[in-house]
Amino acid sequence: MLSACNTGRGIITGDGVIGLSASVMTAGVTSVVLSLWSVPDVPTCLLMMEFDRQMQANPDKAQALGQAMLTVAKEYLNRINRAAFTLRGKCE
Repeated sequence: MLSACNTGRGIITGDGVIGLSASVMTAGVTSVVLSLWSVPDVPTCLLMMEFDRQMQANPDKAQALGQAMLTVAKEYLNRINRAAFTLRGKCE
């Protein structure tokens, strides 16, 4: 988990987006959850706690992130509060 805003942004090249997430993956991390824009602190905190809870029940990171987003959506209706997050790399 890259805990900062805009961690998914970078320079677009023929090889994809080169930025912080690419650097982390080059260092050996197999997957990373990152954000594409600035997001409010409170819904982000809830999303991360729910993501952790979901990961304990189901090791599939994509499904855990999706379920966490659905849970946060019940309290925070505006998609900007959760849609910035994406998973890059292996799901399992």
